[in-house]
Amino acid sequence: MAYWLMKSEPGSWSWNDQVKKGAKGDAWSGVRNFQAKSNLMKMKKGDRAFFYHSGEEKAVVGVVEIIREHYPDPTAKKGEPWVVVDVKALEPAKTPVTLAEIKAEPKLKAMVLANNTRLSVQPVTADEWKLVCKMGGLKG
Repeated sequence: MAYWLMKSEPGSWSWNDQVKKGAKGDAWSGVRNFQAKSNLMKMKKGDRAFFYHSGEEKAVVGVVEIIREHYPDPTAKKGEPWVVVDVKALEPAKTPVTLAEIKAEPKLKAMVLANNTRLSVQPVTADEWKLVCKMGGLKG
């Protein structure tokens, strides 16, 4: 299993919106960055991802599971190369883990989020996953 972090502006798509989709989940659409697209294409069914609220909140707020591997983004214009994966909500964070807390943790200094806050879909190592889960009270 691989681990990821997926960022969303809560005003556009929030953790609560994701939870409302239930077990059938929904497409993670609207990614328009080639590095983020590459990460979407590497995701496998069963992988886990942190659901991260960007914008003012800047925090990991839950965990989602990849339930369908990449396919063409239905929100893309005809001929554009963008893709989506389907995700479903698994578990909310008992305590949201803020970007400031992640940056303050020496063991997370190499985490992509601590060094590239703009990338919307990014890999997370197994050790980073375990530590952020512990910080947020998540089973993962």
